[in-house]
Amino acid sequence: MATVRMIPATPRGGGRKNESESHKIRVAAYCRVSTDTDEQATSYEAQIEHYTDYIEKHPGWELAGIYADDGISGTNTKKREEFNRLIEDCMAGKVDMVVTKSISRFARNTLDCLKYIRQLKDKNIAVFFEKEAINTLDAKGEVLLTIMASLAQQESQSLSQNVRLGLQYRYQQGKVQVCANRFLGYDKDEDGNLVINPEEAEVVKRIYREYLGGKSYYQIGKELSEDGIRTAAGNDYWLASTLKKILTNEKYIGDALLQKTVTTDFLNKKRVVNKGIVPQYYVEGSHEAIIPRELFMQVQEEMVRRARLKTGSGNRRVYSGKYALSSTIYCAHCGDIFQRTQWFIRDERLPVWRCACRLNRKKSKIDCPSRTLYESDLHAAVVQAINQVIAQKDDLMPGLKIAIEKALGSGNGTRVAEIDAQLEDLEKELLKRANSKQDYTDILEQLDTMRDAKQELLLEDANNAGVQRHLSEIETFLETQQTDIEEYDEDLARRLLERVTVYDDHLTFEFKSGIEIDIAM
Repeated sequence: MATVRMIPATPRGGGRKNESESHKIRVAAYCRVSTDTDEQATSYEAQIEHYTDYIEKHPGWELAGIYADDGISGTNTKKREEFNRLIEDCMAGKVDMVVTKSISRFARNTLDCLKYIRQLKDKNIAVFFEKEAINTLDAKGEVLLTIMASLAQQESQSLSQNVRLGLQYRYQQGKVQVCANRFLGYDKDEDGNLVINPEEAEVVKRIYREYLGGKSYYQIGKELSEDGIRTAAGNDYWLASTLKKILTNEKYIGDALLQKTVTTDFLNKKRVVNKGIVPQYYVEGSHEAIIPRELFMQVQEEMVRRARLKTGSGNRRVYSGKYALSSTIYCAHCGDIFQRTQWFIRDERLPVWRCACRLNRKKSKIDCPSRTLYESDLHAAVVQAINQVIAQKDDLMPGLKIAIEKALGSGNGTRVAEIDAQLEDLEKELLKRANSKQDYTDILEQLDTMRDAKQELLLEDANNAGVQRHLSEIETFLETQQTDIEEYDEDLARRLLERVTVYDDHLTFEFKSGIEIDIAM
C-alpha cells in the first residue's frame, strides 16, 4: 500500500519555490490617499509609519519597500505611479508579498483589482488585505475578493453619483465653476468668483477686434506670437482651435453655459460633449464681461458668413484674410473670388489677381472669361474709389447721419425681454419635472424653439449694430480726412471695403457703409 505524507502549507503568503524556510519573506506595503488636502496628507504619513512598524514586527518578514500614492483617485490605475512601480517590482521578483489596508485602497475597479491579483497570483505572490483579513492565495481568497471588490466598485459609483448630484444642485443655483488656470482674461478671487485680469483682457479684446476686422485665425495667431504674447496655457504658438474657443466662449460676455460636458463612465472618467444627455443651465450675468454682447454676436455672425463662403462652382471655400482684399474681390462672370498669385516676367515677380475658376480650371470645370488684374492697378483703383468718397463727403454726410440714427433706433430689446421671461418659466418647470422624475421632453423642445428665436433676434440686433459701427467708421474717416489719400493702405482698405466686383470694363467698390463707387479700368 502506498504511503501518503502531507506537506503542510507554507505559513506565509507566497514566495519562490525550492526556497529554504529560514529565508525571510520580502514584504512590500501599498498605501494611498484620495486627495491632497492637509488632513489626507497626515493620513498618508500615518500609513507609511504604520506599515513600517507592521512589517518589522513579523520576524519572518523583511521590508521590501513602502509604495505610496498621494492625492490620486483610485478608480483606475493609469495615474498611480507608485502602484504601477510596485507591480513592476513584483514581476521582476523583488517582492514576495504585498500588504495593503483594504480592497478599496488597492482598487475600486473590480476589473483592475482582479486583473492585478491574478497577475501576482501567477507569480505566487500574495496580497493581504488587513481590513477584510483576506489572503489572495487562500482557497477562499478569490471568492471573497470578488465579492468585496464588487462592493468597493459600488461604493465608488455611489460616490460618483453623489458628486454629480452635488454639481447638479450647484448648476441649478447658477453657481459657476471654472478653472481659471488656463482661462485667458480671468482670474479667481478668494471666494472663487471670476474677476477680470486687465492685461489678459486686452489680448481677448484684440482677438475679437482683429477677427471682426477681417483677419483669419492664422494671421491673428501669427501676430500674437510675433508680439511675444502667449496662450493661457503658456504656449508660444496659437492654434486656430484655441482662437475659435475664445471667440465662441459665452463667458467673455459675462454669461456661463454649465454642464457643457458630462462624465459617462465613472471608472475611466470619460467625458463627452453634452448633446442632450443631461440638462444644461445658462446663467446670464454671472460675472463681469470683457466683450460687449453686441460685439460677441457680430463675431458669431461673421463666423457663419465665412463658413458659408462658396466657390463659383458651388463648393465650400476656405476663408482667407492674408490680404485686405482676400475674400473681398468677386468675379462678375462666375461669382467666384479673385486670388493673388504671381507672374514671372523677365525674371521679375509681378503680383496679379485672377479669378479662382481660371486658376483652377481643371477642378472648377468652368471656362471663366474674367480679366486679370495687376495688383498695382487694383491698388490704384482702391485709392481712386476712396478719394471719390472723400470728394463727395458733403453730399454723403447727411445721409450717413440719418442711416446711423436709424440703425441706433432699431432694436429687439422688448421682444428679447419677453422671451427671457418665458425661458425663465420654462426652466423652472424643467427643474420641477426633472427633480420629480417626470418626462420633460416637451419642455426641452419649447426651450430650444425659444432660444433659437432669441438667437435670431440677437443676431439681427448685432447686424444692426455692425451696420451702425461701419457707418460711424466712415463718418469719422470723412470728418477727419481733409485731403485725398496718396497711396494704398491695407488697414484702411480692410476697414472700409465690403466687396469689389470685377467687370470687363470697370470695378464696383461697395463700402461697408453701403456706398457704391464705379471705377473704369
